[in-house]
Formats: sequence, C-alpha cells, structure tokens
Amino acid sequence: MEEIISPIIDWGVASQSLHGAQWSGDAYVVKAFKNKVLVAAIDGLGHGKHAEDAAGVAVTTLVNHHAEDIVPLVRRCHEELLKTRGVVLSIALFNSTDDSINWLGVGNVNGYLLRNNPLVKPDHESLFLRGGVVGYQIPSLRPSSIHVNRGDILIFSTDGISSGFEKEVNPQESPQQIADKIITNYSRKTDDALVLVARYNGGL
Repeated sequence: MEEIISPIIDWGVASQSLHGAQWSGDAYVVKAFKNKVLVAAIDGLGHGKHAEDAAGVAVTTLVNHHAEDIVPLVRRCHEELLKTRGVVLSIALFNSTDDSINWLGVGNVNGYLLRNNPLVKPDHESLFLRGGVVGYQIPSLRPSSIHVNRGDILIFSTDGISSGFEKEVNPQESPQQIADKIITNYSRKTDDALVLVARYNGGL
C-alpha cells in the first residue's frame, strides 16, 4: 500500500512470499488520522491468489473505515470477508492523546510491545490472541488497552515467522532495520511471512 507518514510513529515492514511465489496472503495496513494511527497485520488463509484476495479485502475495508473503533472495524471486515476463505489478523490503534494502544488479535498473528525504558516492568507485553477466522467465525471481540511511552516498539508477525526474535531486537535500530533482520533470521521459509514494526514517538 502507499507510504503513510505520521509523526506519531516511525514504522517499517518486511515480507516475503512462499518460495518467491507470485502471490502472498500476508498484508498490512498503516493509516494515520488526526491524533491516531491504525496498524494491522493480516494473513489470508492458505496460500496463493485466494489468500491474497482475502487479505486484499481486509486491507481495503480497514483503510476505507479506519476511523471506526477497532471492534466494529473487525466486525465489518468479517462481513466483507464472508465470501472469501477468510483471514486472521491483529490490529492496534495508537492514540497520542492519552499515550495508549488499543489492540486485539483474531487467529495467530502475533503481537509484542517491547518497552524502551528498562525501568518499566514487565519489559514487554504480548497480545492475547483469540481463536477464530475473520470471514468465517469470529470470537467475542475484547480489545485490551495499554499505556505506551515514547520509544516503545510494537511488532506484529504472521505465522511465517518463528518465535523468539523479540529477545534479539535492538531498540536503537530503525523499525525498518528491525523488520529486515527478523525476516532474514526468523522466516520459516515454508509460508508467506510478514513483520510490521512501529516505534511510538509520543504525543504531538
């Protein structure tokens, strides 16, 4: 999608399709508006064109209705995806007014928030993922809200990325450098893979 520039976050994304295939079912959204930024990572079920088409429907829906709260937004995606094979996704809304993230996950797109300040405990948060498929059967949607500080790093990764990368993240690197290293070192090579990294810059 088109480049989105926001003073609220710096961000980067890295992705690769299965065996260099023409289509990828992994996609993302970064959409800034007012004092907020919506970020999402999406994984269309399966592989190939049908997975890419389903992810594309989710992207279009999220972009076109980005100003909605995330629960009705995910429900809208569900309705739009009923005629596709569906997707799993994780979504977060940065709000610089109160320095918060409101986030939720349906399926297995992992989410981590790594704290910049070593005095803040715990030093990371993990997104609670609820089972289901957007476009087939969604669970009860219960987002959680957490306070964020300047320099905190949000990472979304699809299931084409192995676990454990968060222990090796260098917070001094740019989001793009972090995303590139994760996909280089932790891609499973047996699935589409995507990493989305966003660093919070604080209120305007």
